Amino acid sequence: MKRTLPAALCFSLTVLAVLETNAVQQTPLRVAGNTTTIELSPVLIAANGVYPEPITVISGGIPNIMDGSVDVATNAETQLLRQSVDDPNLRVIFTVAESFYRIVARKSAGILRVADLKGKRITVPLNTSAAYFLARMLAVAGLSEADVTIVPIMPVTDMSGALRDRRVDAVAMWEPEAELAIAAVGDDVVVLQDRSVYRELFNLNTSTKVLADPVKRRAVVNLLRALMTSSERLRTRPQEFWPFLGSKLNYPPELISRCWPELRYAGSMVNDLLDVMEKEEPWVAKERNRTPRTRAQLAILIDDSLLKEARR
Repeated sequence: MKRTLPAALCFSLTVLAVLETNAVQQTPLRVAGNTTTIELSPVLIAANGVYPEPITVISGGIPNIMDGSVDVATNAETQLLRQSVDDPNLRVIFTVAESFYRIVARKSAGILRVADLKGKRITVPLNTSAAYFLARMLAVAGLSEADVTIVPIMPVTDMSGALRDRRVDAVAMWEPEAELAIAAVGDDVVVLQDRSVYRELFNLNTSTKVLADPVKRRAVVNLLRALMTSSERLRTRPQEFWPFLGSKLNYPPELISRCWPELRYAGSMVNDLLDVMEKEEPWVAKERNRTPRTRAQLAILIDDSLLKEARR
């Protein structure tokens, strides 16, 4: 004879299960990202009603994953290469944006082409994707970082002012500081860019701990779906979102519109991510005088399984 639970006990267990499910659903997904960068736009749009569950977005990056304060975080591939040495459990799961950097210089400093940067003062944030971009651009012209004078300027929002005030001869930077630098020097400006040399891959990252947690994994998969939707909206009708993004990033919508051609939102993971990481790894390894990792070792850092789930 089959045994059955008393009706009251069945009811209690059902109520408990519902309460536990609701509690899980009400636990916000925690996201970190640089809230001064336009690359973050799909995340901000997703968090503004596209993502179907509670979500919090704070200013930060991969270090917030490492200390456990967030579940996912955005950063350039440069920071994943740097931080994954300390935390091999980091994983990149989605490309939020591709950003095409620019070197903005003054013609009056004798700069018309990349080769003219030799001996000049250039401001760029150290150990960042912008610094790698500068190194790659110099290399194409037969120069190295030793051929220029790097002038670190903090905060980075003062870079355009430094170019205007002639404290530096050029700025190598992401948006909107590059666009602000163009405006700062007016007719004296020269813009150096080669999109085939490098573009930043602004990725969404997480950890194997989050991937192994069924509840958090489901939440991250839903976030990827929301990012795919928000990316499509930004591609097809971006002007509708510039006022909202301006309010979140604290930039005038008109400035965001001028920067927009320098960004791309594919809503996926780029096919050449591993190629970019493999080429960049030796440059990153020099920071700590370590041996560059192999392509196979870097491949472990890429996990497209959540994206495949999101597409089903």
